[in-house]
Formats: sequence, C-alpha cells, structure tokens
Amino acid sequence: MSEVITIGEPLTTFASSEPDVPLVDVEKWHKIMGGAELNVAIGVQRLGHSTQYISRVGEDPFGEYIIKTINSHKVGTDYISSDPDYFTGHQLKALVTKGDPATFNFRKNSAASHLTPEVIDQVDLSDVKFAHMSGIFPAISDTAEASFRKLYKRLNDANIPTTFDPNLRPTLWKSKEYMIKTINELAGYADIVLPGIEEGKILMGSDDPEAVADFYLKGARTKTVIVKVGPAGAFVKNKDGESYTVKGFKVDKVVDTVGAGDGFALGVITALLEGKSMKSAALRGNAVGALQVQTLGDNDGYPDHDGLAAFYAKEGVSED
Repeated sequence: MSEVITIGEPLTTFASSEPDVPLVDVEKWHKIMGGAELNVAIGVQRLGHSTQYISRVGEDPFGEYIIKTINSHKVGTDYISSDPDYFTGHQLKALVTKGDPATFNFRKNSAASHLTPEVIDQVDLSDVKFAHMSGIFPAISDTAEASFRKLYKRLNDANIPTTFDPNLRPTLWKSKEYMIKTINELAGYADIVLPGIEEGKILMGSDDPEAVADFYLKGARTKTVIVKVGPAGAFVKNKDGESYTVKGFKVDKVVDTVGAGDGFALGVITALLEGKSMKSAALRGNAVGALQVQTLGDNDGYPDHDGLAAFYAKEGVSED
C-alpha cells in the first residue's frame, strides 16, 4: 500500500490562455487536471513517497482523462471508482497577471459527490503513515461529508497522523455559517492544522497569526498549528506553547497562485515523513509554495528532491 492517503474531487479544468480576460469572453482554453488534495498527492509522489487518492469520477471522457493523468503521475488509483450515472466535476479558470484567478465550477451532483461511506470501509490503512484532509470534499454534498467523516474517524481510531487544510470554497457550502461551524469542528480532529491568515479572519475573526494558532490548538487532537502568512512565511505554534516564524522566500514574479497552499501542505508532510523537525517542515512548505507560484498549472512547480536541493542551494538555506 502507500505511505500517504487523501480524499477529494478531481477536476478537469479548462484554463484560459488569454491573460486578464473575463471568463465570459475567453475563447482560447487548454485542459489541465485540478483538485487540491490531488495536487498534494502528486507533489508527495514527486518527492519520493507513495500515495493513494480516494475519489469517484464519471464514465465520461473527463473521467477517463483524470484517471489516465493520475496514473501518469504514479499516484495510486486503487480507490478511484467510475460512476455510470453522474458526471466528472469540471471547472473554468481565468488567467490573471495579478492576484488569484476567477474560477467557475460544474460540480453539483457530480460523481464524487456520490462517493458513499461504504466505499471508505474498503480502504486499507494498514501501511498508511500520514493522511491529508481538506475542507473542500465535505463541502460538495451531504454524502461526501459523511464519507469524509467516516475516513477521518478511521484515521483517528488508527492513530494515523493527519494534516487538515481548511481550503475554503464558500460557493460549495450550503451556507457560510455551516461552512465555518463544520470546518472548525473538522480541524479539531487533525494533528496538524494549516490555516491561511485570510482564512483565519473568516473562520474565527482574527488575522493575528498567534490568535489563529491558539484557536485551533483547542482541538482535541491538534498538536501543531502552522498559519500561512503569505510571502512572510509561516507562523508555527505547538500545544506546549513553543512558537516561531519561518520566513518565506522572495519571488520575483508570481505567475499563478493556485496550488501554493497545497504545495505548502505537501512540503510539511514529506519533511515529517523523512524525520525532519517541524521547523524544517515549515521551511519546505514555504519552498514548495514559492516554486509553485512561479508556474502555470495547479502543480507544475512542485519539485523532486534534486529540484528542492537546487532551490535551497540557490537560497542559501538547508533543512535541519
């Protein structure tokens, strides 16, 4: 089996090739694969660790494309099923020269939204060393939320370390209030919580990194909170009260911000799998995020070990 497991919805994304053109006016597109949790799995695999991805796609060309592309990244597809009745989720994505790109989703009633809790019973966790959970999958349907919770419980019962990234997608939730309540509850089941500073403002009303960290350290299982503070890096605080900031890396030109947060998560996970310190894990998260924002695509910037070493050498830093 695999070292790392995650659950999510893969998307066939039609990305604009026309900078700063509104989605309604775009005429030139190119097809890529998207999905936040899938980005993490791809990046973890690229850094030499085996992964499995739990999901469901439609029996349609988009689903065939998704499975073919996932296989090309050597991410495990043992728990990806095909649904004859529902379509594969897809998305439109703008191309921007500044800020975050606009997106439009076609996900309501998708195949992944019908992934049932019974599927989770079939998942073999015996060799899993780490799990990554995200706030996106439970947002897409009540069924998906039930499946997500069942996997979470199995992971907790097996004492498998988990990371949780809020990954807020307000348009997918039934209401903002339900999103906030559910995300904050789910965060408490994770060993490591990875909120962004802007997410902190929405979820608990503060953009002070320590206040955000203290809020999530109240979780029953949570031992560490790493607050992503953009170009400034990451603020880390542990249950025992230890805290510090790990500086970010200067990027001359941001090409696309999509995938940076997922890059941070995979950097943390792989560093911890390799026995690195939490400080080194945050450093690697910052590094992978910085590399990703310099590329188009959702995961094109994720490095292998040689690429990561070259980046560190260029920046004059090293992991503990």
